[in-house]
Amino acid sequence: MTSGGDAQGMNAAVRAIVRAGIHEGAEVYAIREGWHGAISGGDYITHMSWSDVSGILNKGGTVIGTARSAEFRTPEGRKRAVANLIERGIDRLIVIGGDGSLSGSRALSLEWAQFVGELRDEGVITAEQAEAHPRLNIVGMVGSIDNDMVGTDMTIGTDSAMHRITE
Repeated sequence: MTSGGDAQGMNAAVRAIVRAGIHEGAEVYAIREGWHGAISGGDYITHMSWSDVSGILNKGGTVIGTARSAEFRTPEGRKRAVANLIERGIDRLIVIGGDGSLSGSRALSLEWAQFVGELRDEGVITAEQAEAHPRLNIVGMVGSIDNDMVGTDMTIGTDSAMHRITE
């Protein structure tokens, strides 16, 4: 998933993630348009193949789309995202984004078990699904032209932004 504003280099990261996941035998999905896609579900969550990420290294931004989502800031929106992720068997995410995207991802991981229990009790997911997905594991990759994230020397997008500014 790429979330928030786009940045040069996101496609390279998406390609690396998809191909490394496939190489390791994982079923890899893209969540298109960031957290909006997770909340909307359906065709926004798509299975990825090796060829889906061919020829994208020279393209700017992110081929899987990105968006900011006001609905994700609400508990109801995050709960819908959990339902859609569990429907696809997803409980591991790699999120590429800035401070807002990564903070939101952390909030969701902390609320995950609560939402899973509520969805089970409401009959939205089965007890078996709830048991199979007790927690959300997230890897955050900083994708921001701002380069303002503590703990990293260079964010995805910073080098290209600085190069463009100095041209």
